[in-house]
Amino acid sequence: MSAPRFHSLLVANRGEIARRIFRTARAMGLRTVAVFVDADADAPFVGEADDAVRLESYLDGAAIVRAALAAGAGAVHPGYGFLAENAGFAQSVIDAELVWVGPPTAAISAMGDKIEAKRRAVDAGVPVLPSSEDPDDFASVGFPLLVKAAAGGGGKGMRVVHDAAHLDDAVAAARREALSGFGDDRVFAERYVPRARHIEIQILGDAHGNLIHLGERECSIQRRHQKIIEESPSPFVTAATRTAMGDAALRLAGALDYESAGTVEFLVDDETGAFFFLEVNTRLQVEHPVTEQVTGIDLVREQLRIAQLEPLGYTQDDVAWHGHAIEARLYAEDPANDFLPAVGTVEVFEPAPEPTVRWDTGVATGSEITVDFDPMIAKVIASAPTRAEAAGRLALALERLHVGGTVTNRDFLAAVLRTPAFLAGDTTTDFIERLDPPRDRVLDGDEQDWLLVAAAMWLQGRNRTDATTLAALPSAFRVGRLAPERVQLRLGDTEQVVHYRANRDNSFRIGDTELRGDAIVHRWSADLLDLEYQDRRRTLRVTQEGPNIHLTGGSGGVSFAVVPRFSVPEAEIPGGAVAAPMPGRVIELRVAAGDTVEAGQVVVVLEAMKMENHLRAAEAGIVIEVLAAVGDQVEKDALLMVIDDGSERDDD
Repeated sequence: MSAPRFHSLLVANRGEIARRIFRTARAMGLRTVAVFVDADADAPFVGEADDAVRLESYLDGAAIVRAALAAGAGAVHPGYGFLAENAGFAQSVIDAELVWVGPPTAAISAMGDKIEAKRRAVDAGVPVLPSSEDPDDFASVGFPLLVKAAAGGGGKGMRVVHDAAHLDDAVAAARREALSGFGDDRVFAERYVPRARHIEIQILGDAHGNLIHLGERECSIQRRHQKIIEESPSPFVTAATRTAMGDAALRLAGALDYESAGTVEFLVDDETGAFFFLEVNTRLQVEHPVTEQVTGIDLVREQLRIAQLEPLGYTQDDVAWHGHAIEARLYAEDPANDFLPAVGTVEVFEPAPEPTVRWDTGVATGSEITVDFDPMIAKVIASAPTRAEAAGRLALALERLHVGGTVTNRDFLAAVLRTPAFLAGDTTTDFIERLDPPRDRVLDGDEQDWLLVAAAMWLQGRNRTDATTLAALPSAFRVGRLAPERVQLRLGDTEQVVHYRANRDNSFRIGDTELRGDAIVHRWSADLLDLEYQDRRRTLRVTQEGPNIHLTGGSGGVSFAVVPRFSVPEAEIPGGAVAAPMPGRVIELRVAAGDTVEAGQVVVVLEAMKMENHLRAAEAGIVIEVLAAVGDQVEKDALLMVIDDGSERDDD
């Protein structure tokens, strides 16, 4: 036995991954140090660390090293993203005589360049897809093909191209996105397999030459080439395929003298079962919890043990898999609007106590989702003896999550998990496009009416609680035959009025042209409503923040906006307007005033959260005004362009 190399750990990251690493570090008796920027000053991870150092940027490696030295940290864990796969940063940590919690810098350098990684895979006898590094020769790969960033991943700098006519635009867009996201605009082309599965093998290696794999994860459910649901084991992979992929991953890892945790990613043809090398992630993966749940091995603990120069202490034969685990990534994004990221305040975030699942999250009630960082709110992980049970548990946990204040993909995730095709294991990378699960929670008329009455009944309780005059009188009490109370609520683009008056037995008569019957409030509190209406009784969690009222029950959540009785008229938005769907930077204007455009034509390219968003003309017409310039930073709903679609002329 020897003395530990370090007793304190700085995590060079933020949000949920910082909190997750802190959790294991504390369990191992390590002191923790956080770094944070101004935008994260009030984030939960900052207060959970034993010490925290303010930075100007998470990408300032030199400042992070100085912070580690100043705080007395003995080691640096990079998490994922930011500088996690930056060999120069890893070397600067080592040069400062700090312990780097990660693989050797040579492995990071080799695998950080996707082109070099493919060469190494070929040398190790790992099958690869046809590809080209020469933009002038991309068409030789054959269509459809995938343009990919050489220096990055996560869906950034990636474009599917179905024919030669769209190749040049795709290459240009991929280069811009790659340069913005990774500081390197090199791209390459690879054969695209439409019906495929994204399967990855988790590897672990120590400084004593021991190297094992922990089985596979399937990460095929993706939007914008980014994973949103991952699971282990894969419903597709057989024992023979698992062995073959594991052996291929270990051959490549052995050629790299790999240490620490890493992931070798493969594309598997759904029709033939053939697998092809994609890349190696020389870091902890976002989806690592599903492997932890089925193997019982804490991957962060293993990383820290390896960094302490401890041997793994077990062999490949000792690894066993039990049950099934599925992870869903909860994002602040709008599935109904092409999954565009959303910003805003998380007005409430309260997971239900049951069913029991694992929540890895970087937010809390009151947290801000901004354009500065990835909009992921949480990773939700369910494990169970069977895949069907894990999927059901995860879907129910999502549905029972009390969340509001910003648009999320919660209802979409639950819909995917309950889709018959998903439950049958039909989970290829084209799943979303092929099956088109509901993007939002679909409410039938009776359900929407029930929830409208519930919102009105909670609000009447709030009004009575806040009353300062005649506070002892029952809510909506009337001496004479006066008009009933009314509340106007908005759901999406639809507004509806609920009328109610108190009965003598403390129930409420609901009455208008559509909503009728008696409602009984069995319990009311500032965060709860127990309501019986139309012979159905349910208990809802309730939160009000400003005009927004968020209700969550066993079948999901809904958010209404209370419409004021008197409001200031809003400025009229001209017809044919092209507005920013989120805050971002204008990086390209494809038309000018006077140009004729077709319906669906891309007119503006907006960069937000390191991703390009193509804004299209809703109707054919003539551009009469351009209100933004390339380089402008614009807010959500900012008017960028006006297109005359002829509607005003038609009315004359």
